[in-house]
Amino acid sequence: MVSPDKKALDTFSSRIGYEFKNIDLLRQALTHKSFVNDDPTSVTNERLEFLGDRVLGLVTAQMICAAFPDADEGELHRRQRALIRKGTCADIAREINLGKFLILGKSEIKSGGRTKQAILGDACEAVLAAVYLDAGYEQAAVIVDRHWRPRMEAADKPKRDAKSALQEWAQGQGLPPPVYEEKDRSGPDHEPVFTVRVVISGLEPVFAKGRSKRDAEQGAAENTLIKAGMWQEATSNE
Repeated sequence: MVSPDKKALDTFSSRIGYEFKNIDLLRQALTHKSFVNDDPTSVTNERLEFLGDRVLGLVTAQMICAAFPDADEGELHRRQRALIRKGTCADIAREINLGKFLILGKSEIKSGGRTKQAILGDACEAVLAAVYLDAGYEQAAVIVDRHWRPRMEAADKPKRDAKSALQEWAQGQGLPPPVYEEKDRSGPDHEPVFTVRVVISGLEPVFAKGRSKRDAEQGAAENTLIKAGMWQEATSNE
């Protein structure tokens, strides 16, 4: 696709409530790696996504600690996971119509890349990193507060640990305990990505990925609970 002009980028900026001084940072944040196939000189958003993930983690940690001063570490962790999960970032991306402004390769456009959760979630984090680099931590925190706080405030007490909930559900159905299997590990040693499969008798195996084996297992358990109709996707913890 043709890269968005400044007017289009300014339109997107207004959606998130921030005017960029360096508009090229926003352009990079919106550039998916598939665009390299069409323009080898383009700079993709992968590094910004990496940074944005960390910025989002720190800001939401501070936000949750301030909002729930009596919560223990386990509750804080569960609340934060609900906010920083890829699905939440993708939902926010949809709210601000980020997909319309993505810079994608032709093949990715044809395959529906503008609506893919992973692409939207990554780009959302990349945009946050672009704000951080353009204006600093405080402005990035303003963006997070504007778009993530409503979800924090709307959430009830976080659901129980997904693996525990799934095991209780299986027992209630008279089924053997769930079995978690590590199927793949990718990425560099300092930033691994685990793929885990959970197997329950009578159900199709369900997969999930995470930056730790524990997170992947939690994700697989949550996806199974959603598939079984026990949890709603919008309020799951992953």
